[in-house]
Amino acid sequence: MLKGFSLIFLLFFSVFAHAEQWPAEQWPTGPTITGSAREALESYAFPPRDDSTRQGIRTDALVVIHDGQLIYERYAGPTTAQTPHLTWSISKSLMASVLGMAYGEGLFKLQDPVQKFYPPLNKYPAMTLADLLHWASGIDWQEDYEYAPLKSSVVAMLYTRGRRDMAEFTVDHDSYAAPGQAFRYSSGDSNLLSAALKNIVGPNRYADYPWTALFEPLGIGHAVWEADDTGTFVASSYAYLTARDLARVGLLMARDGRWGDKQLLPRDWIAFNREPFAHYRARQDDAVPGGHWWLNRAADGAAQPWPDAPADTFAALGHWGQAMYVIPSEKLVIVRYGDDRDGSYRHNEMLKLALKAVATTVRP
Repeated sequence: MLKGFSLIFLLFFSVFAHAEQWPAEQWPTGPTITGSAREALESYAFPPRDDSTRQGIRTDALVVIHDGQLIYERYAGPTTAQTPHLTWSISKSLMASVLGMAYGEGLFKLQDPVQKFYPPLNKYPAMTLADLLHWASGIDWQEDYEYAPLKSSVVAMLYTRGRRDMAEFTVDHDSYAAPGQAFRYSSGDSNLLSAALKNIVGPNRYADYPWTALFEPLGIGHAVWEADDTGTFVASSYAYLTARDLARVGLLMARDGRWGDKQLLPRDWIAFNREPFAHYRARQDDAVPGGHWWLNRAADGAAQPWPDAPADTFAALGHWGQAMYVIPSEKLVIVRYGDDRDGSYRHNEMLKLALKAVATTVRP
């Protein structure tokens, strides 16, 4: 009898000990990264900082979540755990998740023509929502930044003649390819998705939709998302979240769209996010585009862009070194905010060091 009771107790303890961890108001904490692997990670992420030069790696925040538990956290400069940080193009992947909530409501299909929801795109009747999510609108867009401002579509959209109505500005560009046939990274495509969302969910729901549909169910209470003069969210660039809150989106993605006992994002939507764009022509060291996320996948003869990370790694990436890495096979979410101006930051190096540090912590 005692033996049977002991077996039941051990089975109960095993199930309890491996129960999934989910953040409530705060993240649950786990074993903290320590030792030489932590030192190596911090030496790379947080080198001595001279804010006057704006050179080198300048990490503002680094948060590591393992199996739903916070195991590492560090901030620099004015950024703290309570600071909603500018995510830049991580906003694009956030918009993909917001759209996924509307998809789960049955409000659109991936192959719907975009003009159905944003009539100014009637000049491109064959363009679908899936095309925009693949950055494959075919619109002739120049995603150059401060190093080439005179020919940059995105600089003009965000700061000069396009800033009042960013979707309209994007539509006014000519095409260079048929929709869905060629990848060209475009902040304009992301803002067309945001404009389409307004009619997908309806103008009365739109202004609150990212919060009611996604942020509030995840317990995110301090998100900011700027809009242009038409009230359209700047999906390309202007969402602000704390590192801890962004990690909640990462955990949702790591667990296939599930939050606790609820399937918030449909599994087929997550699968679409993680599927490489079929017509992508790989360039060495570049992440592979999925459905508004970036994938660590070999493609078109090119090796994995981040060879020291598992092939199932995917990420939301932004200007000046913003990154959220999701590694389902390792139960990992890594959020990194930064201010890298010289291009010296390397995703693979960060991933390699973080994976080693986690491995020595959770599997000594």
